[in-house]
Amino acid sequence: MRRNAFVAILLCGLSGSGSAADQPQTSRKKLEQITEIQGYSCAKDYAWFYADGRLERCFVSKDTQFGEVQVPSGSIIVLRPDGKPDYAMLEHDSWLLGYHCRGGGPLGPAEGAMTTFYPSGRLKLCWLVADQEIQGVPCAASGGFFFAIFHHGGWGTLFYGNGKLRKCYLSRDFEGLHKGQEIVRPSDVH
Repeated sequence: MRRNAFVAILLCGLSGSGSAADQPQTSRKKLEQITEIQGYSCAKDYAWFYADGRLERCFVSKDTQFGEVQVPSGSIIVLRPDGKPDYAMLEHDSWLLGYHCRGGGPLGPAEGAMTTFYPSGRLKLCWLVADQEIQGVPCAASGGFFFAIFHHGGWGTLFYGNGKLRKCYLSRDFEGLHKGQEIVRPSDVH
């Protein structure tokens, strides 16, 4: 697996939200072999742990069920302090529940978009690789990292906890809105 100091810095410095004081304390440990931790097959690489010893994140050594989706080998999975899924950084672009979600780049999964989950394990956010119709709505591909920075979150496709489309940006004119505009769906739309 390709790893370097840049990836470790990126993982430690750019993940999560809020101030450092709000984040639980974690520590890093080098795994000398593939190790099963809390039901996840963590790769021979670095893994991070909460102060109580529970897994916070690791690179998975094989395709792995994470929440309601299967993430590819080499992806980074991140757990909440209670052990429930938080987000994954996919090793490569991947199909999750029929949605083509962005993964990592030449430096590995840490270079890619975060695919986020509700505590229930349901998919919350996916960055689409290409324009895709989702539940009858023509959603646009994600604009990438820099687009997201300059457009307050950008082209991420959001879902409600019940799996219904919450919002996306349109890939074409639809329901009186123009291509590129955000469409927000109520949670009870079929």
